[in-house]
Amino acid sequence: MPAIAVHLSLFAIALTGTLAGLFAGTVDAPISAPVIWSAATIPVAVALAVSMFRDLLIGRVGVDAIALVAMIASIAMGEPLAGTVVAMMYSGGNLLEDYARGKAERELRSLRNRTPRIAHRREADGLADVAAEEVRPGDELLVRAGELLPVDGELLDARAKLDESAVSGEPLPETRTKGALLRSGTMNAGEAFRYRASAAAGESTYAGIVRMVEAAQTVKAPFIRMADRFALLLLPATLLVAGLAWWLSGDPVRALAVLVVATPCPLILAAPVAFIGGVSRAARSGILIKGSSAIEALGRTRTAIFDKTGTLTEGGARLIALDTAPGVDPDEVLRLLGSLEQASHHVLAETLVGLAREKGLPLSHPSGVREYRGSGLEGLVDGRHVRAGSRSLVLADAVPPEWASASKALEANSTALTIFVAIDGWLAALLTMADAIRPDASATLTRLREIGVGRLLMVTGDDAATAGAVAAQLPIDVVRAGCSPAEKVATIRSEAARQPTMMVGDGLNDAPALAAADVGVAMGARGATASSEAADVVILVDRIGRVAEAVATAQRTRAIARQSIVAGLGLSGIAMILAGFGLIPPVTGAFLQQGIDIAVILNALRTLVGPEDHVTGRG
Repeated sequence: MPAIAVHLSLFAIALTGTLAGLFAGTVDAPISAPVIWSAATIPVAVALAVSMFRDLLIGRVGVDAIALVAMIASIAMGEPLAGTVVAMMYSGGNLLEDYARGKAERELRSLRNRTPRIAHRREADGLADVAAEEVRPGDELLVRAGELLPVDGELLDARAKLDESAVSGEPLPETRTKGALLRSGTMNAGEAFRYRASAAAGESTYAGIVRMVEAAQTVKAPFIRMADRFALLLLPATLLVAGLAWWLSGDPVRALAVLVVATPCPLILAAPVAFIGGVSRAARSGILIKGSSAIEALGRTRTAIFDKTGTLTEGGARLIALDTAPGVDPDEVLRLLGSLEQASHHVLAETLVGLAREKGLPLSHPSGVREYRGSGLEGLVDGRHVRAGSRSLVLADAVPPEWASASKALEANSTALTIFVAIDGWLAALLTMADAIRPDASATLTRLREIGVGRLLMVTGDDAATAGAVAAQLPIDVVRAGCSPAEKVATIRSEAARQPTMMVGDGLNDAPALAAADVGVAMGARGATASSEAADVVILVDRIGRVAEAVATAQRTRAIARQSIVAGLGLSGIAMILAGFGLIPPVTGAFLQQGIDIAVILNALRTLVGPEDHVTGRG
């Protein structure tokens, strides 16, 4: 039987017993009220005892023992009504927990339940329906209207209309054009279209999201573990206060009253419910937070470090100029470069591949590709060695030739990005790419300052001139340019040693940095799977404003969890003292504690609903 059915049955027994006993006390009933109350309490006590025994077998001791002692003592001391109320409180608290967890996790579970199962693969004799797991990169697939994309791939038709709400949280359909990269898990909101698979089902976007969702539900936050330990202190404290009350007064009923008001059944659930609620609310905005531990770290962030290309800037740069060495065909450079970039997940790779395709240039399959994270890549295309990327990667310490020195690409104080291309060991071309700053980047950084993230850094592999030009337009405190992935990691570790640090990036080269930070945030809408899986938080929609929203949500979640724990335990402590002095009888105390526990849980559920104000960048 499901846990929620068990808890519902026990609550129904306790509630019915409480009401029936009260009614029996007003009429000449064949069964006395104390007997009814005792009979209603026993099933709940037995269920609790079984649950505690199972916990003991795995080495876990819970504070629910207080509830069990209170129920047994209530019957033994002739206060069965108090015992029934405690039973109702215990079972009702568990039922409320079931409801809260079910509601909070519904959005996350829906992702897993929507996993695409079938793909229509084009074969020699026509279309064949195959399991999504059988699809391989290079397969041509057909997606009919209303169907989910089973794997990631490249659009072959002129255009496609996609509903990406399940993946990104965006409510409105998006139109994609030929050559665009499509993500699994999105829905065809228009006419049928063809696309070519670029990854197997297990390596596609949606599978990665499902894995992250599963991880999100198993990680326990340090804050929650602390709350558990704090709650465990309540057990010996309660027994001590109850014993003192009995010893000093000589009245065992006072000890019972202390036990009743100290029953922490739903109280210790406040933190988990609050954190699950925060994760759930973030998911509705296209923010995937991988569990309570991640939201705890995010809420403590005081330093934010940003990558530049594709994070603070658009990343989808446009070609401004193409300078080639004398005698070199520009189209051949674009063809070789586009062919090589097919093997890269860098945010500029899609743009470079698109440039070649727009010109109708035939792309070849690269081989022997090696990617230098943060710098560029090299490989063989049609037997020719091609290397593309930063100046340091392509030229090292060599002086650029005369034709390159005169190129606009080398002008300083520009936000443009320069890509050096060498063919067979010789510098063949310089590409100048304009990479505009995201429209909401400045507002996002300002918002982060407003909510307590006081130190903002930009760390990039680009040259100092380009990085400085971008930073000058943003409220950035420190700029670290020309950084290798190892230098990025070193910077993050240095900042993290001072105060809690968040790293925000998008590309494959950012994966080590994201993993090194206290909390890594990946712009996963266009970034590599490696960076998304290395991160603690994934922004599934291409809006940097969601970073500020994620931090604000995490801060609010931590605050509500803390309020719930402190208020609940504080009120229980006050009630214990009053009960010890005989000011609160057992029955009154039982109802009082039930009210406290329900109020605490309801307060924790506020994390499911965001504050009235809207965070900058959301839309």
